[in-house]
Amino acid sequence: MPVTRRQFLLRTAALAALGSVAPVARVGAQQFSDTPFALGIASGYPHEGGMTLWTRLAPRPLEGGGMPVAPVEVQWEVAADDGFRTIAARGKSIASGEWAHSVHVDVAGLQPARPYWYRFRAGSAVSPVGRTNTAPAPDARMQRLRVAFASCQQYEQGYFSAYRHMAREDLDLVVHLGDYIYESSWGRNLVRAHGSDQPLTLDEYRARHALYKSDEDLRAAHAAFPWIVTWDDHEVQNDYANERSQSLDPPDAFLLRRAAAYQAYYEHMPLPAWARPNGAHMRLHTTVAYGQLATFFVLDDRQYRSHQVCARPGRGGSTVVREELCPERVDPALTMLGRQQEQWLAESFGRTHGAWNLIAQQTLMAQAARRPGVGREYWTDGWDGYPRARERLLESVVRQRVRNPLVLSGDVHMSAIADLKIDFDAAKSPVVATEIAGPSITSQGPTIARVEALRQENPHIKFANGTSRGYATLDITPSRCVARLRTVGTVTQRESEIRTLTTYAVEDGRPGAHRA
Repeated sequence: MPVTRRQFLLRTAALAALGSVAPVARVGAQQFSDTPFALGIASGYPHEGGMTLWTRLAPRPLEGGGMPVAPVEVQWEVAADDGFRTIAARGKSIASGEWAHSVHVDVAGLQPARPYWYRFRAGSAVSPVGRTNTAPAPDARMQRLRVAFASCQQYEQGYFSAYRHMAREDLDLVVHLGDYIYESSWGRNLVRAHGSDQPLTLDEYRARHALYKSDEDLRAAHAAFPWIVTWDDHEVQNDYANERSQSLDPPDAFLLRRAAAYQAYYEHMPLPAWARPNGAHMRLHTTVAYGQLATFFVLDDRQYRSHQVCARPGRGGSTVVREELCPERVDPALTMLGRQQEQWLAESFGRTHGAWNLIAQQTLMAQAARRPGVGREYWTDGWDGYPRARERLLESVVRQRVRNPLVLSGDVHMSAIADLKIDFDAAKSPVVATEIAGPSITSQGPTIARVEALRQENPHIKFANGTSRGYATLDITPSRCVARLRTVGTVTQRESEIRTLTTYAVEDGRPGAHRA
């Protein structure tokens, strides 16, 4: 069979991603004409003794990075003060071309529950200073935790001014729920451009990540707080499911593309060493605990999921289906997380000691039936395409007696507050968890009419808004969690004010949110 240009590029991407061993080269004291820290710095995954620090050396980030082939030594420091008078930890790392000269440092040996400042040095170049923190000890009884979460930042559709405001908040942690980059161009009234076609190769995915990190407001939010992250679909391709692409590329060819995308994602995120990808496979699901107050369960709903059912002829990905015309939708064999991750999550629920348990995942979990009356319709890329898998997750929450479960969601470009039930169609089915879906950073959302129709058909959705962009914050204490939806006036201008769109609270021991 002849190999098309597309297949050739996919295979080339994988060869770069799975790449052969880099040639042995002497580590040099590299000198730079431009700052090698143009993509910024970041920290993530805090624990009681440390966190992960990240940077990538790229003096010309939009021109392939601008680094030599040889590996480069990078020094790092963590200090107990912003003037670096008291150094708490320091060390050296090697930035190699095989991993785009990215650096991931897993720091240990620090004191729990306190702020730290960090920086990098390569040759004579010194990075900006970042601020981070350690988590409290597992048995610590925290009185407060402040978190922001965000998702869906389509570069072309607006400026990332929401991150400028986020960087000024008083936060302990940021959670990103996916669509950190977009591989595709879409939308109306675009304000800036990707400047290239969809990425297929490792170099092209690296360039797309570098473009997004060229936004100074995004870099500021990374430097201000530790992050934990998960992906959705656009980090690879819209609506992909496991090894199936939206355009039904041969699975082996699509996995080569996925390998390139996963490696570029790792190279640009403050991910620990355990998350380093192995070809087209990369573990993201994990738990992050803040003492006895909160536990985060970070999920991956793309890599292991079943294919979306009732796809259109000749296409993969999602569609909207009438419930009576797609009985496959309720097949209990369908899984959003994969059976192994489902089992891991159930076991992790059984071990949690958190007063609040936050499930950080990609898309709206609440049932969102469309078309009022007879013949309801469902979108198959979200949890409505996997209703039995959703039931299993919520049943596990009940069975394991998970205390104060909160589901954090993104993807749908619509903020929402919802009650979660095992059976959404039974009026007397009890509320077992609370969902908070945050607004997108820039990605355009559904119309007012569509959102209102959705809310009318689904009374368990207490609040919904698809026209405002921004992020959500959570103020967690032992007695309650207060959620604020923070939105900017416009994303078409770099300078835009922030406001609180609405505020809801969840009380300890009482699933379901109320206006605060």
